Amino acid sequence: MTHLLMIAVGGAAGALCRYGLVNWISSLPYSKSQWGAFPLGTLSVNVIGSFGIGILYVLIAERMALHPDWRNVAMIGFLGALTTFSTFSLETIMLLERGQLAYALLYIISSLLICIIATWLAISLTRLF
Repeated sequence: MTHLLMIAVGGAAGALCRYGLVNWISSLPYSKSQWGAFPLGTLSVNVIGSFGIGILYVLIAERMALHPDWRNVAMIGFLGALTTFSTFSLETIMLLERGQLAYALLYIISSLLICIIATWLAISLTRLF
């Protein structure tokens, strides 16, 4: 039960951090004038989360430098709420490190295409009702 509370606390912090960072980056003067409608805030959060999960993976899973409970708080909770893109990135790297190039490419292409199509389909269907 404690691990669920740890995930919840990390998730709340990650969600609040995502909200704050996306709004802050999107409000910067250069963000709108230089990038226009490009989702720079979301891209930034995804990159930060991907970088963060790489660090935590090594510290927790490989080096055992942090207690395994930090996986619940930081990786599942915080980064999971900050961005699921970090998990996608880690899983892709793990496939590549295992020499499963075909599965990695399939995962990349299918994740991007299927998720974009699913979002478009959901928007389209929801707009009908």
